[in-house]
Amino acid sequence: MSRASTPGAALDAGTAAAHIDAKIQALDDWRGPVLARLRELILRADPGVVEEWKWGTAAWSAQGLICTGETYKQVVKLTFAHGAELPDPAGLFNSSLEGRVRRAIDFRQGEGVDAAAFTALVRAAVARNRGQTL
Repeated sequence: MSRASTPGAALDAGTAAAHIDAKIQALDDWRGPVLARLRELILRADPGVVEEWKWGTAAWSAQGLICTGETYKQVVKLTFAHGAELPDPAGLFNSSLEGRVRRAIDFRQGEGVDAAAFTALVRAAVARNRGQTL
């Protein structure tokens, strides 16, 4: 991937990872470790996952956008690009539920991450992007 000059375009993988590292480092409260943990789970879920920096935020793709990771004062939000199409038996999606395409998970201070369910959700997003049966 090369550096692109259009708004919303992704940076190359090394630059994107550096931006994400810097973002995590700049968060001097609970949000940094939470974003770091989610990032770790996303990257472990599938070896084809690529880190990107799009729209001024962390993003992860595998043959298409999986999700973005935004940080707000009260939440770390993971927005899944095609979340409405993904199976969510553990009920992780708790935000943007009215959308026809996207779904999000808001992580609040002190909440844990169900690593197995989250990993399954990321894998389902990757499979969807690859045109595989969910």
